[in-house]
Amino acid sequence: MSDAPEKLLLSSSSPHVRDSDSIPKIMWTVNIAMIPALIMAFYFFGPKALWIIFLAVASAVLTEGIIYKLAKQPARIQDGSAVITGVLLAFNLPASAPWWMPVVGSVFAIAIVKALFGGLGNNILNPALAARAFLLASWPVEMTASWVAPREGTISGINGITSATPLNLLKQSAKIIASPESFEPSQVQAAQNAIANLSSTYTNLLIGNVGGCIGETSVIALLIGALIMFYRHAISWHIPFTYIGTVALFSWIFGGSEGLFTGNWIFHILSGGLILGAFYMATDMVSSPVSHKGQMIFGMGCGILTVTIRIWGGYPEGVSYAIILMNLAVPLIDRYTIPRVFGEVRTK
Repeated sequence: MSDAPEKLLLSSSSPHVRDSDSIPKIMWTVNIAMIPALIMAFYFFGPKALWIIFLAVASAVLTEGIIYKLAKQPARIQDGSAVITGVLLAFNLPASAPWWMPVVGSVFAIAIVKALFGGLGNNILNPALAARAFLLASWPVEMTASWVAPREGTISGINGITSATPLNLLKQSAKIIASPESFEPSQVQAAQNAIANLSSTYTNLLIGNVGGCIGETSVIALLIGALIMFYRHAISWHIPFTYIGTVALFSWIFGGSEGLFTGNWIFHILSGGLILGAFYMATDMVSSPVSHKGQMIFGMGCGILTVTIRIWGGYPEGVSYAIILMNLAVPLIDRYTIPRVFGEVRTK
């Protein structure tokens, strides 16, 4: 009889899938991907942008550390998820935001939206977007009234209209054109000129030389980060491409001031927080659908809601609210799109 010790063999049902990805690896990949946008934020909005980002990240990490301490659980702040929340929240704030706003927003995002639902993997909403919605509802003036012009440009605007961002300019111009009798002829003419000259802003929109939130203005920087995430397999194409494609289609159909199929869909893609939202926030693996089919439905829903809010809603931008609303629909989407488990027997 052999003296070799017995070896226990563990078996499990197939399929057996091995993957080198981990939560920290994915989270820090996203953090690295946001560096180009962070650099452009500093270039166009100055040191104030870095200060807001630092306060948001420090508050998010500190809040998560305190919560783990109170719960008597080992701290997992090194996974990078709190850092992502802080950076994304800061990216959604204007450079004129007071110092306490990123602090309050980060505490809300981590303590209420994330920890209250059980921590990472259990939150039903994107923490950064939920915190932005909370700040916008609580302090709308600080969030929308005092925009800072980029370093090498001026705040977008036309004579007789107070406007800070390209989407504000578009929405207010469309309002004037829709009711010309309520405005002076000079304002109507200025609004018509603004609509006609939207294409001249493409270069500034690509670079980031426009008014807007800290991290959303430079499309090129955001796309560089998106390429990094695609290369590292941190995200897939299903949500962002479906989201952006839906916005392009519906803004072309309904977004024009001269009737159907006259909208400037390129402007709608490049303006506001669409690129930031589509690649960095809608793709959050926790609050987005599991299957590719579900992700495409999710992206289309985000696109339809974004255009609806931009054109007919009270705000010029609809990305944040569109993603939050679709986050709430994820359980229902998953219920009808997750493939049936092989060999499962369903009873009536």
